Amino acid sequence: MHVQVNGAPIYCYTGGKAFDAAKPTVVFIHGVLNDHSVWALQTRYMANHGWNVLAIDLPGHCRSGGDAPASVEQGADFIAALLDAVGVQRAALVGHSWGSLIAMEGAARLKDRISHLVLVGTAFPMKVSPALIDASLNNPEQAMRMVNVFSRSTLAAPPSALGPGTWVFGAGMALGRRVLRSNPAVNVFHRGFVACDTYRGGEAAMAQLTCPVLFALGAQDQMTSPKAAQGLIGAARTAGKTVQVTHLPVGHNQMTEAPEETLFALRDFLAQ
Repeated sequence: MHVQVNGAPIYCYTGGKAFDAAKPTVVFIHGVLNDHSVWALQTRYMANHGWNVLAIDLPGHCRSGGDAPASVEQGADFIAALLDAVGVQRAALVGHSWGSLIAMEGAARLKDRISHLVLVGTAFPMKVSPALIDASLNNPEQAMRMVNVFSRSTLAAPPSALGPGTWVFGAGMALGRRVLRSNPAVNVFHRGFVACDTYRGGEAAMAQLTCPVLFALGAQDQMTSPKAAQGLIGAARTAGKTVQVTHLPVGHNQMTEAPEETLFALRDFLAQ
């Protein structure tokens, strides 16, 4: 469905179910050069098991209009505006990579309006190499190849994610090209990487959370290594937050490389 947010049409995939603001709601937030489709298995399951699902295309990405966020803080402001637009007072936030930073910052700002926070493939600081930032601007095709090599731990996704025999490298390249082409005015690849690289509010945001938080980390992740999340995990525990950590035996694309394990961790956490 499309929702008007800040004067722009925003696409929200609902898992094939009609949106009902009376149900508990979970918002899925994608990472750089992705869209709502990366959450295929998880969103369908949650929508069929009692939840409203809002798997968004961020503004300026694919089916969503508006200006693409230039910072994590702008992304968090958008999440607040989205909840207001759909009439949801309280929701769970699930974010991957860049989306995890947006979810975390949004949860810190929205406080008790957020029931649960799930950070998939997160890190702080989420540094991006200067070579990759430069390539995302000046040679996006090369940068996409770099990302798809670094972020993958398998050549074929499990059947429950994208279908038997799916070539995940090729699928990742195709998705990246489609997302990049969807916004001829702004290079959302470069803008997203710069937003990740320049975000400095992670530990402060973690201290302001009022909800439990789940870290779902890929043991073979070369984009956001599990080691790079330890500072956030420590900050959350020091601040007395309820923290769960699950390690998945895959790379940076946990949702498609370990779809069932990611789903079960998410499902069980949200049931608490």
